Amino acid sequence: MIDPIEISFEVECGVRHAFDTWTARIGAWWPADHTARGDREATVMLEPRLGGRIFERSSDGAEIDWGEITAWDPPAGFAYLWHLRSTREDATDVEIRFTAVGPDATRVEITHSGWDRLGAEGQTWHDRNNGGWATLLPHFVAAAEISPAR
Repeated sequence: MIDPIEISFEVECGVRHAFDTWTARIGAWWPADHTARGDREATVMLEPRLGGRIFERSSDGAEIDWGEITAWDPPAGFAYLWHLRSTREDATDVEIRFTAVGPDATRVEITHSGWDRLGAEGQTWHDRNNGGWATLLPHFVAAAEISPAR
């Protein structure tokens, strides 16, 4: 059994703002090198509802699905199937929770699991995604903390 990736950190903003930055403003902070095509003009989008898609729209208008929202509980959190650079059948599970730790501070907890369903490639994908989270999250933190809407 492959252990889930579990990440916890704090951002200096309120819970609602942290949630909205991650979901409604995902396209403003998600880096192009974390997309399927690496298209600097691509837009990352998240449909804010149960069953909604997470996808990129490239500069030529093509849409590439990355995931599907499986739980939606604003501003406490949400969950989704994740299959960037793979198929929906090989999706892993991501849950993101937002908890107030002060009026202008939020703990973000991420659990990324489901690696075993990838078979022999599960550990490789786990390790690759662990590195991906490490390079992705500073972009989110910067976006959440620079806004005056705390």
